[in-house]
Amino acid sequence: MARSHVAVALGAALFALLITFQLAVNLGCLQVGFWHWRLNQGQKAGIPQTQFYNAKDDAGNAATTEGSQYLLGVGKADITGPVVELNLMGYANLSQVGTGLRQRLYSRAFIVGDPEDSNNRFVYMVLDTHSGDTAIRYGILEGLADLGPEYSVYSQKNVAITGTHSHSGPGAWLNYLLPQITSLGFNKQSYQAIVDGAILSIQRAHESLELGTVNVGTTNIQNANINRSLYAYLANPKEERDRYSDNVDKTMTLLKFTRASDGKDVGVLTWFAVHGTSLLGNQTIIAADNKGVAAYLFEQEMKGNSNAADGFVAGFSQSNVGDTSPNVLGAWCEDGSNTECKLEDSTCGNRSEACHGRGPYFGLNDGGTKSCYEIGRRQFAGALDLYNSMAESSTTISGSSIRSLHTFVDFSNFTFVLPNGSIAATCPAAMGHSFAAGTSDGPGAFDFKQNDSGSPDNPLWNVVGGLISKPSHKQIACQYPKPILLNVGEAHRPYDWSPNIVDIQVFRIGQLIIIVSPGEATTMSGRRWREAVYNAAVSSSLIASTTSPIVVLGGPANSYTHYITTEEEYGIQRYEGASTLYGPNTLNAYINATLGFLPYLSDTSTDSSPFGPFPPNNVNRSLSFITGVVFDAAPLFKSFGDVIIEVSTTYTRGAIVSATFVGANPRNNLRLEDTYAAVEKENDDGSWTRVKDDEDWELLFEWTRTNKALGHSNVIISWDTGIGDPEPGVYRIKYYGDSKSLGGKITGFEGTSAVFTLV
Repeated sequence: MARSHVAVALGAALFALLITFQLAVNLGCLQVGFWHWRLNQGQKAGIPQTQFYNAKDDAGNAATTEGSQYLLGVGKADITGPVVELNLMGYANLSQVGTGLRQRLYSRAFIVGDPEDSNNRFVYMVLDTHSGDTAIRYGILEGLADLGPEYSVYSQKNVAITGTHSHSGPGAWLNYLLPQITSLGFNKQSYQAIVDGAILSIQRAHESLELGTVNVGTTNIQNANINRSLYAYLANPKEERDRYSDNVDKTMTLLKFTRASDGKDVGVLTWFAVHGTSLLGNQTIIAADNKGVAAYLFEQEMKGNSNAADGFVAGFSQSNVGDTSPNVLGAWCEDGSNTECKLEDSTCGNRSEACHGRGPYFGLNDGGTKSCYEIGRRQFAGALDLYNSMAESSTTISGSSIRSLHTFVDFSNFTFVLPNGSIAATCPAAMGHSFAAGTSDGPGAFDFKQNDSGSPDNPLWNVVGGLISKPSHKQIACQYPKPILLNVGEAHRPYDWSPNIVDIQVFRIGQLIIIVSPGEATTMSGRRWREAVYNAAVSSSLIASTTSPIVVLGGPANSYTHYITTEEEYGIQRYEGASTLYGPNTLNAYINATLGFLPYLSDTSTDSSPFGPFPPNNVNRSLSFITGVVFDAAPLFKSFGDVIIEVSTTYTRGAIVSATFVGANPRNNLRLEDTYAAVEKENDDGSWTRVKDDEDWELLFEWTRTNKALGHSNVIISWDTGIGDPEPGVYRIKYYGDSKSLGGKITGFEGTSAVFTLV
């Protein structure tokens, strides 16, 4: 979450006062033992800074070893939930409620399997959502089980559900209470859209399985991310920082999936770290933010590429995203001073509200829309250049090993050995004061500010936190130097506020190792985590000595455990440190647990990783104060779909074409795999062909309730002809809606604008 609006704190208090019942949750399994790890940074000599592998041979030439063949499948499906009257997930802003759709959201699934053993395969999913989630994952796994024996191979251990970390999708689908507060609870329609679409994407990937090869390459993208929490990053040891050329990872890693039957590419999967906060907290249109733009542009490009198969899927996954920002012009005070925000705490005049990050097109009153498109375009351009160069220079994944592991670990008190031999432990989840200060991507309010490791000036916040769960002296000491605002890990009424049980998951294909992180690792946290896994893979001979390991990190996945900072960053207690749930040893605990289970990925391992203690599934116990659609009605002498404001007869390319219709609530029908809006072009024979729909960035669908008591609403559909270089011709706009009568019956209808000429 880029911002934790003070509404979180106030809402927490409200919940604590109103809710007087408790649902007992009694889940648990036997704990498992762990191997201990030691990180020797000296082993890293000669390893590239951010990806931990060497794609060149001893002579300095690009590695071109003949790769192994794997079963490869890709699939994509619509997961767009309610686009209106539901809080957006990410900024935790009660006032940010959906009013329309710019771009549909998708699940993209990538399957890699062993042709000789159907049990050895994994699914890596990239969803246009804020994060993975425990309830969503349970729903997907249950749905896969219902598909029958053919899908029984997909299970807890080999399905990873990552989010692009977009902050502009519908909320109200998460498992725990804290993120439900600003969405007024849980919404089954929002949840089910994600689950059903994710399952469909896996089905499509499964049905497309064919033999093929996987190639990997990297490129640097210099102008798509910055570090929004530089002061905390600078707390890391200088000798460690000096090993890296940048204070965020600029490297994009790309996997190319090529089928053997005809040599065509079926998809790409990339990792690059940049927050999904290009679209700002003051805009209310649903979209997939910058990674959704990048995926859209890549897939559109591949439609005209002779090397690409039909149905090509491009996944743009997150990496160590925690302290990154797409607002590359930096953080500035929007209080009239036009000065940069204070480095230490991102304040302007000792307050956080006026400190805002600026995207590449700062100054436009568009909620970050053009900056979002540009940051997405930059990722797309870098990925496309890399893709086009991989025929001549790339590393081919080789080796028959396809392995996966997944286990649950209780981080409320996970004890382990640190590299220096001392004993360390994690704590029950808790949020610090700076959690409510937000970041320059979305600042908080009142007297909260980042870099706050002391008591707040206003004791009200201690009262608010105490209404939820008063931290014990042991918890305060464990979380030190974090001053606890919300003791969420020990708050269980009416159900758990935040996760204490975390997912540990790792995939392996040949020399490639994918760490699947349930939280937002910061830049240095991700570097340490990847390096630890790289060193362990080398020292344990997990990867053959003739092949250099490739280690990437993807997330936030499977659950949402907020942030993962280094111990040094945690001590600064900016937003990221305050949002690191399990105390100062959080990162080391993740590394320890990962390395402890790493032997399950070895070629000789015949055992499966243990399940661990299952987290609760709160789908059927979650509270909801979200009202449904009561009814829709058209104004007197009007019908649904009638045009209220008509298009002009002629437009010059680059203009905005717009029409307004008598509308109905889009929540009546999510139109998954379909569209609310379309642009049609007239053919020479007088027939019409759809050329734009909800998938396309340049087509905007906006819904407005004009009279709540009478059930009236309008829909505006706008086409930005300055994007995509449309052909001259005759066009019309189509609106597809569904109305709900007082009796509950839902009826579909259409609206059609007059024709217009684009010149």
